[in-house]
Formats: sequence, C-alpha cells, structure tokens
Amino acid sequence: MSDQQYEPERALAGTGTGGTMDLGVGEAEALERVPDGTAGTEPRGKPRSLWSDAWRDLRRNPVFLVSALVICFLVLISLWPSAITSGSPLKCDLAKAQEGPQPGHPFGFDGQGCDVYTRTVYGARTSVAVGVLATLGVAVLGSVLGALAGFFGGVWDSVLSRVTDVFFAIPVVLGGLVLLSVITSNTVWPVIGFIVLLGWPQISRIARGSVITVRQNDYVQAARALGASPSRLLLRHIAPNAVAPVIVVATIALGTYIALEATLSYLGVGLKPPSVSWGIDISAASPYIRNAPHALLWPSGALAITVLAFIMLGDAVRDALDPKLR
Repeated sequence: MSDQQYEPERALAGTGTGGTMDLGVGEAEALERVPDGTAGTEPRGKPRSLWSDAWRDLRRNPVFLVSALVICFLVLISLWPSAITSGSPLKCDLAKAQEGPQPGHPFGFDGQGCDVYTRTVYGARTSVAVGVLATLGVAVLGSVLGALAGFFGGVWDSVLSRVTDVFFAIPVVLGGLVLLSVITSNTVWPVIGFIVLLGWPQISRIARGSVITVRQNDYVQAARALGASPSRLLLRHIAPNAVAPVIVVATIALGTYIALEATLSYLGVGLKPPSVSWGIDISAASPYIRNAPHALLWPSGALAITVLAFIMLGDAVRDALDPKLR
C-alpha cells in the first residue's frame, strides 16, 4: 500500500460545471503535474517567430529551391571561374572569329576570336558583383533615410518625400547616359554608385511606410511609456519588425540592377573593354547576329537566367514573409 497520505483538499477536482469530483491520490497528483509541463503527452514548445515560419515555408517552396540553386552556382563561378574553365577571357585569335562550337570551345568564338564560353563564365563575376554591391548600398542608404523619416516625421519626413519625388522624376537610362558618359573609369564602382544614387528612393519609401505601421503597435507604445530612448525604440523594437518588406523589395531589385548594368554597358556608358561583361559581349555580338548568332545567344541567355533567378527568389521570399498571403 502506498505511503502517501490522502489529502481531501488536493483530491478535489473541478467537473467543469461548478461542482467537484472525488479522485484518488495518484489521479489528483497527475492532474496537478500536467499544467506545469512535468507530465502529460508533450511539453509546451517555444512559439515560432515570423522568420522561422518563413524559413519553413521557403524550404518547401520549389521556386525558392530552384532559384537558390541557380544563384549559388552563379556565386560559385563568380568567385572561382577557373573551376569550370581554364581559358582567359582576354585571349583572342582573329583567325577563329565567328567560328561555331568545336571541341574545347562549346560556345564557339565571337567577332574578335574570343572564346564565348570563357567570356560568359567570367561575365558572371561582374554582373553578380554589381548586383550585390549595388543592392547593399541601396538597401542601407534607403533603409536608414526612410526609417528616420518614418520614425521622427515632421519636417524631416516632408523634406525626404520631396527629395525622393525629384529622384523618381529622373529617367534611369537617360540619367545613366548623362552621368556615366563623363566618367572614363573601367571599374565597376561608377556603375554601382549610379545605381545607388537613383535606387535608394524606392527602398526609402518602403522603409518609411513599414516604420510608420510598426510604430503604432502596442508594444512600441508600451516601450515608449516605460522610458525607452528613441534610438532603442528604433533599433530594438521597430527595425527588426519593419525590415521584412525591405528585404523583399531589395531581393527583387537585385535582378533589376544586374539587367541595368548590362543595359548601360550595351549602350557604351557602363563598363568598357577590356572589362568582361555580358552587356559588352551582347553589344559586340549584335552586328554579327546573322553570321554568328551563338555569340549573342549565350551571354543573353546567361543574363536572362540570372535576372529571372533573382526575381523568382524575391517572389518566394515575399510569399513567405507576407502574413496576408498565408
């Protein structure tokens, strides 16, 4: 027989209708242990956050998986192009100009006798570098200015709104033709700087609206009532909950920036030879499209696949982070 003593006050359980029910000692103790997690079928798990739910949805999304694999491959060949090609993109032989595919040269040769395959592989480095660095610059500058305008409001918000209106009125391609035509540098930095200069207003508008929405939530008002400083409110309570729309827009814009770099290089104001770029190769192959269509096909296809991969990635991230789409 058990040594435990029967305690009537511990052995009375509510019936759910206002009365009580007499239980045995073991049953009464079992009911007492369930709420605090020491007994029962499963312990209470930690609530999932927006980011954990988004990551779970992304792992199950085939669009995200395919686009992520393509982007990982592009990043890999951008960092180590010699892993899949042993040639030099600047080594050309005029005797082989416009020749088609042959052993060791699966994409053929362009109008200057350069190997199209090698130049297509090395062109990924420039496009990915411009896209990633420009997106980082646009996201940081636009997020900071937009967050400050949305948080403080007043004159600061009004001034920033009028400045963004001015930048929105500038045609991107025309602005590139005017600003980049006076720069003779062959590096990627002028193109990146131009994209950041004209790209930050879009991110700024998104960040401003997101901060204004989050600022009105109850937990922000409670932190303000407890004496939290403006910097703490913005960095600890508002920014982590307002950054999701910025990430979505920046991811989609990355593909757009890659296409913009190729467009500017095609027009002759972006990157210039001897730099290797898909836009330069497309521009050089355009006059020979009838005699050597392969020289235009491969860099154009690589550009289209890259832009599409980043846009698909952005769409998948948007679907995962937007609660309205769940």
